[in-house]
Amino acid sequence: MKELSLNILDIAQNSVKAKAENILIKIVEAQDTMTLTITDDGCGMTEETVKNVMNPFFTTRTTRNVGMGVPLLKLAAEQTGGGIEIQSVSENDDPVHHGTTVTARFNKNHLDFTPLGDIVSTVTALIQGAPNINWQFIHQKDSGSVELDTAEMRSILGDVPLDSYEVIKWIEDYLKEGYESIS
Repeated sequence: MKELSLNILDIAQNSVKAKAENILIKIVEAQDTMTLTITDDGCGMTEETVKNVMNPFFTTRTTRNVGMGVPLLKLAAEQTGGGIEIQSVSENDDPVHHGTTVTARFNKNHLDFTPLGDIVSTVTALIQGAPNINWQFIHQKDSGSVELDTAEMRSILGDVPLDSYEVIKWIEDYLKEGYESIS
């Protein structure tokens, strides 16, 4: 993929399909490194599935024979000298505390570092596409952070749907302003 925000979109969509109610997307940039973590409370994966998920020819989908999201993220991280780690607890193994965490580490100064890309559009699209999920987005840099929590938004907005045009436009503008303040 040409930008990491597309990897984030793909992995987060997997969390939505896993019936997650809460999804955290966290990006931490410190000096020469960037760590991307996506955590959900979805149905989780078995140990066997976690072992196979790095294989591009493994997928749980019935509509195609390949699953490229995690392998492409792994490649993007490893080609910078970084790596990826997946921790998951299946709903069958623990009906209460289940879910998945994908963590990818990148060396930002490496020639092959893939740029983050349009993270504002990615986060906005995820919220618009799954407005009932509690989305938490955090991007920390040395210069400050950009944060958004849809659970907090719901407590302020009440019955106003998060996928309404006005709310989506506000989210987009809020994130853009946040990034302008830490550039």
